[in-house]
Amino acid sequence: MPTFRYPCPGCRTTNSLHDADCDFEGVSWPTVEKAYTDLLSVLSAEPDGLPEAALRDAVPAQWGGLHKSALGALRRDQRVVEDGDRLRLLTAAEFKERVSEPTRDPMRTVYEHGSVPGCHDNAVFAMVAWYEMVGLSWPETRENVIEWLHESGAWDRGGFEESTPGELVDAKRHVYDEGYGWKEKGQAAKRVIERHL
Repeated sequence: MPTFRYPCPGCRTTNSLHDADCDFEGVSWPTVEKAYTDLLSVLSAEPDGLPEAALRDAVPAQWGGLHKSALGALRRDQRVVEDGDRLRLLTAAEFKERVSEPTRDPMRTVYEHGSVPGCHDNAVFAMVAWYEMVGLSWPETRENVIEWLHESGAWDRGGFEESTPGELVDAKRHVYDEGYGWKEKGQAAKRVIERHL
């Protein structure tokens, strides 16, 4: 099941050490977390969603810039979607389905075209890091990356030292456990993939 982490909606830190230019520098971690829980407590009680104005009125604290930014982060991270004029919190199953296929580059290119020789390490690293970042568990991440290796044709193209896709993904468990970022590796893999297209 996907887990929730509450990153700062300005700089995405998950502790009280904000980036120097962050709009929320100096805002404590519990305050950031409370803005999210204010929103989630209302949205989780409304399975059909509610208009944004009603959400603003229903949060148990005074609506402010932190709430607005937290809502923006939930929408960008695809935790909250807009159905017509209503904002709705996705169920765990809906969220997992939605984030299983990256929609923004560089990850979209890596996902759609699969890895090619010369970028296997970066591509698999990026896919594992992507699924960790969006909150999938290790078993879900492992399953998605193995499926991606087969469906994208990457495994059939060869060039891997490991004898099975499972062995390959298991060798990247440290990426998941350490919470490494996906962007740099994804961009490096995308450049190599695009040269092969």
